[in-house]
Amino acid sequence: MLNTYLAFELEPIIKAINSVLWSKFLMYALLALGIFYTVYLGFPQITKIGLAFKYAFGGMFKKKEKSKDGEVEVNSFQALATAIAAQVGTGNIGGVATAVASGGPGAIFWMWVSGILGMSTIFAEAVLAQLYREERDGEPVGGPSYYISKGLNSKVLAAIFSITIILALGFVGNMVQSNSISLAMSNAINVNSLYIGIALAVLVGFVIMGGLKRITTMAELVVPFMAVIYIIGSGFILYVYRHHLGLVFSGVFREAFSTQAVVGGMAGTVMKEAIKNGVARGLFSNEAGMGSTPHAHATAKVKDPCMQGFVAMAGVVVDTIIICSITALIVLATDAHMSGAKSVAITQYAFSAAFGEPGSIFLAVSLMFFAFTTIVGWYMFGEMNIRYLFKGKTAINVYRVLVLICIVVGSVFGASIIWDLADTFNGFMVIPNLIALFLLAPQVKKAYKNYLNRKKAGELD
Repeated sequence: MLNTYLAFELEPIIKAINSVLWSKFLMYALLALGIFYTVYLGFPQITKIGLAFKYAFGGMFKKKEKSKDGEVEVNSFQALATAIAAQVGTGNIGGVATAVASGGPGAIFWMWVSGILGMSTIFAEAVLAQLYREERDGEPVGGPSYYISKGLNSKVLAAIFSITIILALGFVGNMVQSNSISLAMSNAINVNSLYIGIALAVLVGFVIMGGLKRITTMAELVVPFMAVIYIIGSGFILYVYRHHLGLVFSGVFREAFSTQAVVGGMAGTVMKEAIKNGVARGLFSNEAGMGSTPHAHATAKVKDPCMQGFVAMAGVVVDTIIICSITALIVLATDAHMSGAKSVAITQYAFSAAFGEPGSIFLAVSLMFFAFTTIVGWYMFGEMNIRYLFKGKTAINVYRVLVLICIVVGSVFGASIIWDLADTFNGFMVIPNLIALFLLAPQVKKAYKNYLNRKKAGELD
């Protein structure tokens, strides 16, 4: 009854808001910001890409440092893993497939473009998160609320960001992720969605009750495993369909610039649809400029803020250039985008085409890992904003309980409006962050120049 009411009464209104918010404003604003920072900082995603991977993965197996009180410090890799945990979710599987099905092979090229431009934006976010980070209840915290409040002296704008990200990610967003897990698992192994939601809530509860340190430790262990397993599984499909890859890549570059009219009665050209879908998917996937990942990067203990900025750039490479691209390529190689399936089912078709029923189960398990880590990462980002808005642990405990309830409800609540609401709240949270990133650009450049001088003097070797 409620599902029907929401679908017929509220969903058209929410969709209309999202159309204006994203298609006509935020997508272009985020892309423009990426171009601005790319030029303003002198193309750091190209000139410093080697440093990005050195700082991101060079200390993976080093002994972790301890603070003065004996607590283990969060290192760059743990912060990166937490950021990737939030970035790599259902969008990397279902969202990419939808972008290819709607925008054609050329969408991949424009997804790469938006990812490369987004690397400079996410660099700025991570630098600001480091510059304005602080400690609350013994935990390192930071993110847009903190750099908006301290950098722009605007507590109102900071509060707006905090409230919207708690709603967008902590509550509505995590309902979306739990819904994706329950659908995938119930289809693969025929288990009641409610039971899956309860089990998921118990697992998430175990992780989040351990605080931010347990979350970063979980991310450090799970994220590399899930990424490698998915890449290996997808790699087998690409090997099986290796003879199709020449046509796939030629189609990517041909349709990225094609002025041919779109078939099926749609207005516009193939290139226009490719740009719209590819850019949108790249931005949604790596979250550059959206204000989410800076929370993770604020937790890292580094010698210089820009070092974590470079680490953040490596995260975009992993998320967009590697994982999203692999999904897109297997969808195109298997012609899954022409199967008539929707969202995750498109990618599921690709795995089933290569491996049969085991392929469908493999994708369901992969999706479970992707969505689970996203839930935990998004919970963490919300908690940092709870800490910004409220003092003491009562608010945090209430927030934890509400998140767990949302996970259970999301697993059985099938209305597509929760996806649309997530987009709406995401849009509202992006606006304060975009304002801050633009106005605080001189602070980013000053920090970058300081890093270059320190690096030249040998202080950061």
